[in-house]
Amino acid sequence: MADTFLARGHVLPLDRPYIMGILNVTPDSFSDGDRYFDPSAALARAKEMEAQGADILDVGGQSTRPGYTAIPQEEEWERLEAVLPAVLREVRVPVSVDTFYPWVAQKALELGAHIINDVSGFPNEMMEAVAGSGCGCIVMCPTGGVPDIFAHVKGFFEERLAAAQRYHIQKERLCFDPGVGFGKTLEENLALIARVDKTRLPGIAYLMAASRKRVTGAPCGDPPFEERLPATLAAHTAALLGGADLLRVHDVAASRQAAQMAAALKKHIL
Repeated sequence: MADTFLARGHVLPLDRPYIMGILNVTPDSFSDGDRYFDPSAALARAKEMEAQGADILDVGGQSTRPGYTAIPQEEEWERLEAVLPAVLREVRVPVSVDTFYPWVAQKALELGAHIINDVSGFPNEMMEAVAGSGCGCIVMCPTGGVPDIFAHVKGFFEERLAAAQRYHIQKERLCFDPGVGFGKTLEENLALIARVDKTRLPGIAYLMAASRKRVTGAPCGDPPFEERLPATLAAHTAALLGGADLLRVHDVAASRQAAQMAAALKKHIL
């Protein structure tokens, strides 16, 4: 039986790649800020991404672009609460909520969210908040700038796995994200994309999230965010061939097709 990622009633066997569509209900996200801040626009976008083949939708109420200023948890929840009920009602795929506030995570889970995606590293306070919910937990390494980025990220994952076990969160509920674009140098980001095998822990889902980020622009002459799809597809294909299971993307249809091709090719790589 294949390894699986469990997300509150949803079982995702890790025998194919999964596409996580990004839905930012923010006025200031780095790539698509203000496009889906209106709840009706957000719902339409959620349904569009599902129709394009998204396996998961990741809803965020706070920008975490470089240099961002955090908004209070109450304001973040106000944005999410305006969108989440309709999205959860109208789509069939698992819905993830991107937050680093335990209180917001609990409120989202009360509404029926399936996954919590925490870019701050899923500290113990967050684990305690979600432990009994059965939700999937996306755990991102938010730091870098170290002598050995592979050892640093893998060590972080191992420590968070041990913490999850203390909170009785089984490994099937975990998904690790190396945190490309968060606290890391360009070379560290490139290395993490190219060598997923260096940081992936056996039997635990692995997410790569390089979509439109600076790492996809720097090697290509820094094109505008909206022109970074080819570089994103190249980065994510490399990650899939290296062992990633999930891709967090802005461009669902193109990413799904590229992922399907990568999966077909991977069967022929010894």
